[in-house]
Amino acid sequence: MSGPVPVVELENGAVVIGGRPILRGIDLTVGAGEFVALMVANGSGKSTLVRGLTGLLTLTTGTLDLFGTRLEHFHDWHRIGFVPQRTGAAGGVPASVWEVVASGRLTRRRLLRPLSRKDRAAIDEALAVVGLADLAHDGVSNLSGGQQQRVLIARALAGEPDLFFLDEPTAGVDLPNQYALSDSLAELKRRGATIVLVAHELGPLAGLVDRAVVMRDGRVAYDGAPLGDHEVHSPDFGEAHSHHHVRPQARHDHTPEVQSPLDADSRRQGPH
Repeated sequence: MSGPVPVVELENGAVVIGGRPILRGIDLTVGAGEFVALMVANGSGKSTLVRGLTGLLTLTTGTLDLFGTRLEHFHDWHRIGFVPQRTGAAGGVPASVWEVVASGRLTRRRLLRPLSRKDRAAIDEALAVVGLADLAHDGVSNLSGGQQQRVLIARALAGEPDLFFLDEPTAGVDLPNQYALSDSLAELKRRGATIVLVAHELGPLAGLVDRAVVMRDGRVAYDGAPLGDHEVHSPDFGEAHSHHHVRPQARHDHTPEVQSPLDADSRRQGPH
């Protein structure tokens, strides 16, 4: 019986920055509807991997397919939602919650075109999913860190993507807001979204994870059933749990640099 249709396929991926290898020999497949946690064992480059998977960072070697299309030919960026690490949901610009979430519709409409009824419905739905409908007209800068993180998730959700990448969404977030984030992601999972989550620890999100991928020293040390936080961070990690991938014969395809519409978002923490 075949598994879910792959939406992300990375083969022999590597990233070198400033002459220093950050990622080496990465093979990773994510199937449609999966909730995959990229976790760390003694430092790893997991955030670098997510940036490579979203086209924000150029692979030094390797091949990447998104939804069955090679990266250099992929243009359906509206199908991908990227939630960066929180550095202020409004990026220092005074804005309401609704305005920040509305910016997530930019991938679905032409620039400067007025919001349609469908756009407004998607924005309102995104706010409802993350439980912030009652704060829609509040200033983002007045929210707690956890609430701002939920705004970023709603912004990505407003674009109605099929695949979500979330980079450390619970970092610096208090426990009640971690549970609120968990509820939001549980709803996305119920709707069939594919979710790739970067996390140091899972906390309340642990029950949502279908598969854990643990990075160590820029390589995949484990890819399999979900693990507890205590297992991932154990000094003996890898002795009893992890298995090493048998890589295919090395392919040194130099992926051309492809500018993703997510690129500007990553630099300025702006709309998506």
